[in-house]
Amino acid sequence: MSAAIGIHGAHRAFGDQVVIDGVDLELPSGSVTVVLGPSGSGKSTLLRAINHLEPLDRGVVTVGDETIGVRVRTGRGGVPRYKELPERLILRQRSRIGFVFQHFELFPHLTALENVAEGPIAAGVPAATANARAQELLERVGLGDRGATRPRQLSGGQQQRVAIARALALDPSVVLLDEPTSALDPELVGEVLGVIRALAGSGTTLVIVTHEVAFAREVADHVVFLDHGRVVEQGPPAQVIDAPQHPRTRDFLSRVR
Repeated sequence: MSAAIGIHGAHRAFGDQVVIDGVDLELPSGSVTVVLGPSGSGKSTLLRAINHLEPLDRGVVTVGDETIGVRVRTGRGGVPRYKELPERLILRQRSRIGFVFQHFELFPHLTALENVAEGPIAAGVPAATANARAQELLERVGLGDRGATRPRQLSGGQQQRVAIARALALDPSVVLLDEPTSALDPELVGEVLGVIRALAGSGTTLVIVTHEVAFAREVADHVVFLDHGRVVEQGPPAQVIDAPQHPRTRDFLSRVR
């Protein structure tokens, strides 16, 4: 199975604080990868690096056969040099990578349907086509009757389901979900996990940052445990969650189960 996402020698620091420290990952096409780890371990930064919302200091991310956000050239002594791509090219790359944010990030002045259709229309899709596709996606996430509703009139779980529909609007090959249930009241978590569960069975490549360990065990093909910006342990859920080898993984799981 070919790699949908490749992360190679990824480093990112904010001042003296190293957030991603030499991460290398190959995530197969069609796979569901869950990234676990304590707060501050670099999970969200790594996720945002995949679509270049958070540029790396060193290293590259590839999606399919395309390097994201930068052009890499070999400098003196074989040292790689990274040149930022023009913003229009980065935006084109991002259009093929869906992103679901922790806090929904819906446009408050637009209806649910308009939020979902806005991206395709901006990309040049005719409005009638984009609106029809948006309606299909709202129905897919169980909100087919809420297209005319603005975000403030929706529950948190409904807003996150609209955000998932929006992430799918341009038929991305990869969808990234950054702690999609952490901003929700506990009774609303199940409805969002149900939508993600269905998405995980659709063949779309997913990378999910979450603290929902039971959900990770259920849907993930691959689990990555990150600590202090490094991959401490990775493998199938039966290995990483049920029989972790590293003491740090065992300690973390004992606290969140």
